[in-house]
Amino acid sequence: MTAGHATRLTRISTDGNYLIVPMDHGITMGAVKGLKDIESTIDGVTRGGADAVLTQKGIAPRVHPNKNEAGYIVHLNASTTIGPDENDKRLTGTIKEAIRAGADAVSFHINVGSNYEPQQIEELASLTADAADYGIPVLAMAYARGPGIEGDEPEKLGHAVRLAEELGADIVKTGYSGDGESFEHVCTSTRLPVVIAGGSKGSDRETIEMVRGAMDGGAAGVSMGRSIFQHDDPEAITRAVSAVVHKDLEVSAALEAAGLAIEA
Repeated sequence: MTAGHATRLTRISTDGNYLIVPMDHGITMGAVKGLKDIESTIDGVTRGGADAVLTQKGIAPRVHPNKNEAGYIVHLNASTTIGPDENDKRLTGTIKEAIRAGADAVSFHINVGSNYEPQQIEELASLTADAADYGIPVLAMAYARGPGIEGDEPEKLGHAVRLAEELGADIVKTGYSGDGESFEHVCTSTRLPVVIAGGSKGSDRETIEMVRGAMDGGAAGVSMGRSIFQHDDPEAITRAVSAVVHKDLEVSAALEAAGLAIEA
């Protein structure tokens, strides 16, 4: 690991744990709630304790003035919900473009078990090789998705995170298996830091319980999008997630610390 690579990892984490808020969903879903005024959302989540935010390269000018010195990750592939197959993620940028956009790291989505797995394996392997030349960390979003695959199966998730390590990623994001005990298998399948995806927005308590369970299972944090940026108070829910990821608080204490203890 070069000095530049190590330094960039510290810009997107705190003491080895990660609270990343991906907001690349505009290309996937359109300008949904939380992304129209993305400047305010970025300001709120970074004030709430996010270590880094993540977008596609074209949003970079809207990120930097509002991220309060947090880290920045540029995502390098995408698909849309209105296209023929959302699993068919296509390249949207390069390492050089990410560097020009001011990125501290890059990310890439791979659907392990899908019809597009072979192409995405080749692309992720090529991307990690290019990133190594520039000392840029790579976050692999490695999901178990495809015909006949349930996305929360620990064995399949474990395979996905191991694939990310084998291809040279530095951090891996995957789905949550539903409880800390089963998620331990996922985390021990790799030596990479494992962060969980947030998925669809649930109640505040459900969100924080998921984070607590993942951390108890050995996760190094979260890369949580809609559950945070579509929240009525993105700063507050980020603060609650941060209380678990960075302060090791239990669920009720984290909610209370963020002013979210009472729910309708």
